Amino acid sequence: MSSNPKEQEVSSSAIWKFIIPSLIGVALFMTPVPVEDGVTIPVAVLADWLQGVLAGVLPEIMTIVIIISTLGVFVQKFAKPDFMTRSEFSKNLFDINIFWTVVRVVASILAVMVLFQIGPEWVWDDYTGGLLLRDLLPLLFTIFIFAGLFLPLLLNFGLLEFVGSLLIKVMRPLFTLPGRSSIDSLTSWLGDGTIGVILTNKQYEEGFYSKREAAVIASTFSVVSITFSLVIIAEVDLAHMFVPFYATVIFAGFIAALIMPRIPPLSLKKTEYADGGTTELDESIPSGHSPVSWGLKKAKERADKNHDVKTFFRDGAKNVLDMILGVAPVVMAIGTIAVIIAEFTPVFAWLGAPYVPLLELMRVPEAAAASETLVVGFADMFLPAIFAGGIESEMTRFIIACVSVTQLIYLSEVGGVILGSKIPLRFWELIVIFVLRTLITLPVITLIAHMIF
Repeated sequence: MSSNPKEQEVSSSAIWKFIIPSLIGVALFMTPVPVEDGVTIPVAVLADWLQGVLAGVLPEIMTIVIIISTLGVFVQKFAKPDFMTRSEFSKNLFDINIFWTVVRVVASILAVMVLFQIGPEWVWDDYTGGLLLRDLLPLLFTIFIFAGLFLPLLLNFGLLEFVGSLLIKVMRPLFTLPGRSSIDSLTSWLGDGTIGVILTNKQYEEGFYSKREAAVIASTFSVVSITFSLVIIAEVDLAHMFVPFYATVIFAGFIAALIMPRIPPLSLKKTEYADGGTTELDESIPSGHSPVSWGLKKAKERADKNHDVKTFFRDGAKNVLDMILGVAPVVMAIGTIAVIIAEFTPVFAWLGAPYVPLLELMRVPEAAAASETLVVGFADMFLPAIFAGGIESEMTRFIIACVSVTQLIYLSEVGGVILGSKIPLRFWELIVIFVLRTLITLPVITLIAHMIF
């Protein structure tokens, strides 16, 4: 057909190169499996298993990892060995600016202080540095290993091309995003928000998402997993209300996802790709093709480029190193400082004060106590649920639980991972996005809560 782009020859085995790895990827990243606390995905199960095996030494391992990431910067900048200066991978990992160098140095100092319980207790307390080094970073480490290793199954064998072709007419008009971004959201929802950020970052680096698209997906669709949502609602002593709670979260999150890409700061992001190009990827379906046939054609072309198992595992290993060495120090430094501020200073209480009149206007009981929880979640998503422990009103606790999940951006994990990635979002932009998501979802959630209670 003359209107079709030039057909690309593919091997007879291309269809199997697409189907088999993609099915394995779907099984690992998107298939719900029942666990004691609810449901999760196989990658998270593998991560939990490894965390159990290495439980006694993971804080030590993470401290060593953070120190290596810091020393690597100074070796790259000053010693400049040939094997590092010639490696593009090494440059991306260690040739960083002064701000991120300071972050890694601070992370190393904090990790050593927490591991050996040196210095003030408020640094290494179980609710501050101890929370990061002994709980969150071990979880991230094990997730990164399996997610990084098996991520090529989702990225490199045509699944995104196929799904993107099917869903472009849904994702583009609703969320201003390519169809392939639906995979990022589903992976986050069933597994973990950090996995969604990892997947988005990789797609951005490889040129499939523009700066705007990557920023929107990471800050709007890296939703909290069902499993973690169960933990949140149980912590506020409302586990029996999980179904209305999660339905409220999905609805409020959907409203936020419609609005956020269309307002600053996300709407101001450039349609520019990681390589500097500005030409938007063509997702149109040529005449003579249906979404299914075109998606299948593009998937086979993508899958046919993969010839060797060695390359697959080499790419996976690079993913793992990139995530562990690049992200862990950011989470340790920024997450620890944020949680210390939340636990031991009145800063978040002051920041929450402007919300009191709004909560009173919406007739939320115990508005003053609830206001602090609306901002403390920026440090760690679990903190609002902890702070809500002294609130008597079930409706207020329900609202706090829902808002804490729909805010998405919290520095101890997802926010830290975003800052440690190549996704073009600055710290101040994360603050603005967090506040806007709160202002958008809070009225929606409160309205639903008034109908339920």
